[in-house]
Amino acid sequence: MVTVTLPDGSQREIECGTTVQQFAQSIGAGLAKAALGGKIDGQTVDLSAPINADSTVEILTWKNEEGREIFRHTSTHIMAQAIKRIIPEAKLTIGPPLTDSFYYDFDVPTPLTPELLSKIEEEMEKIVTAAEPITRAELARDEAIRLFRERGEDYKIEIINELPEDQTISVYSQGEFADLCRGPHLPNTGYVKAYKLLNVAGAYWRGDVKNKMLQRVYGTSFPDKKALKEHLELLEEAKKRDHRKIGRELDLFSFQEEGPGFPFFHPNGMVLYNEIMTYVREELSKLDYVEIMTPLILNEELWHQSGHWDHYRENMYFTEIDEKAYAVKPMNCPGCMLVFRNDLRSYRDLPMKIAEFGRVHRHELSGVLHGLFRVRCFTQDDAHIFTTPEKLEDDITEAIDLIRRVYEVFGFDDYHMELSTRPEKALGSDEMWDSATDALRNALENHGIKYKLNPGDGAFYGPKIDFHVNDSLNRTWQCGTIQVDFSMPERFDLNYVGPDGQKHRPVMVHRALVGSLERFIGVLIEHTAGNFPVWLAPVQVAVLPISEKHLDYAQSVYDQLRAAGVRATLDVAEDKIGMKIRNAEIRKIPYMLVVGEKESAAGAVSVRRHGKGDQGSVPRDEFVLKIWDEISNRTR
Repeated sequence: MVTVTLPDGSQREIECGTTVQQFAQSIGAGLAKAALGGKIDGQTVDLSAPINADSTVEILTWKNEEGREIFRHTSTHIMAQAIKRIIPEAKLTIGPPLTDSFYYDFDVPTPLTPELLSKIEEEMEKIVTAAEPITRAELARDEAIRLFRERGEDYKIEIINELPEDQTISVYSQGEFADLCRGPHLPNTGYVKAYKLLNVAGAYWRGDVKNKMLQRVYGTSFPDKKALKEHLELLEEAKKRDHRKIGRELDLFSFQEEGPGFPFFHPNGMVLYNEIMTYVREELSKLDYVEIMTPLILNEELWHQSGHWDHYRENMYFTEIDEKAYAVKPMNCPGCMLVFRNDLRSYRDLPMKIAEFGRVHRHELSGVLHGLFRVRCFTQDDAHIFTTPEKLEDDITEAIDLIRRVYEVFGFDDYHMELSTRPEKALGSDEMWDSATDALRNALENHGIKYKLNPGDGAFYGPKIDFHVNDSLNRTWQCGTIQVDFSMPERFDLNYVGPDGQKHRPVMVHRALVGSLERFIGVLIEHTAGNFPVWLAPVQVAVLPISEKHLDYAQSVYDQLRAAGVRATLDVAEDKIGMKIRNAEIRKIPYMLVVGEKESAAGAVSVRRHGKGDQGSVPRDEFVLKIWDEISNRTR
């Protein structure tokens, strides 16, 4: 007998060798039916995996992220099996599950067409209907190479040859199909009741332009057709909210052939950009941050010292000045280190909170560029907090509060945090890591914040907290971060004088509120569908005279708004009022003020709200006070 501990702490005695599936059945038929996989002592496993020792065991269902990954991982194999049936000469590469979808990359003789996707789906239906059992086999290296050589799977052989000597090599099979895979997978193909292939894209093998271009097929899958239908409707809504589309419609930004991957912000877009910057700067000022600006181009030696030359060189741009090598900065951190090091610092100066809205450039492959989400230059809302070990937890707590406050103002109420701890290869002592991790954990737990723990997923230079926001389409975006860094102070020999008169190494914290401003603007556009809160809207009020004879009164209303600091526009076109209202609605202007004879005589305005229609007539002075209250309070 072995003892099994469940997530709630309860324990059960079971026969040694009982499978995860059998254990789920012993708990209840409903759980067994919903089970997709399991976790034994934190390791994700197949339902067929035996429990051979005292263990902590969790049954994974669709409600668990790992359960959904198992489900969609099996979906990739079903799709790959279908493609191999239709195109036998197709070669398999890799096919991972994603957050709400999956893909598989294939080397095929000719590009796949959208028309072919329906044929692949029909073949997938046959595989699902057959409910083919999925089995796992562990093979010796030479056996695995022989298997895939016989199948003509050159990419699989390449992967096997690069695996460590002690790596377990596992193969999953269903019917005639076999794939090199760590797993885990569903018990059979019949579990995948609802699926849809979404699109085909090109992708270089291993993301390297020097390698062959492959065909990447994207799809999604769900346990039932209702959930699939709801998801596909969300995808359609996402198309309508595409920030590239709305960016054109609202004249916010563009991309030009002369600068691929480099966004051009238009006047309306700059209003949005500057309002975000102004708000963030106000928040930083309240917390005694100072702001710096460092050069865009710095010499090669600096990037060697910072470590970017060794780890990030392929993503950097270079130039030569006075016959010496320079690089365009991909990150702001090294410049800030030089500023801190420029003066002798005292413990009384700490924490020193240095912000920089620095423009950075990173060389992204053309195939991964995607609107504002993936660009080659962007503004990073960086801050570097130099502190002492004793003050670290308080400074982390302050940063958490700041990020949460900022998200609330922008309308992101749904977010979660993830704590990532020491990886295998890490800089610094165990004591340093434990102290920093405890500071991050305590700051979260003292707030009563539930968080996801990612063991071993921290950066090599320190543990971190990442903030993931959910938008109105329930998509997750990693934005803010708080990272403890042991590397930079060491590399740049940063010091402060302690109360003992001796030099000490400061603890440094990287802090970003929204990350890339360009990317955040893209997220904000799609979250709001371009219906920005009044304080953010490029144009806040449209004044709409009913006819030409009301232009003088409309002009006076417009002038009053502008004098009050409201961003307003006056529509002097000869269009009928219905057309003027329609044009303002298309531009997503929050308020429309219709003025005619009645309003002119009463000193009033007839108010319309974007998307909500007529709000009634109010005195013009009252409206100005009301909208200014909305703007100054940044009402959502």
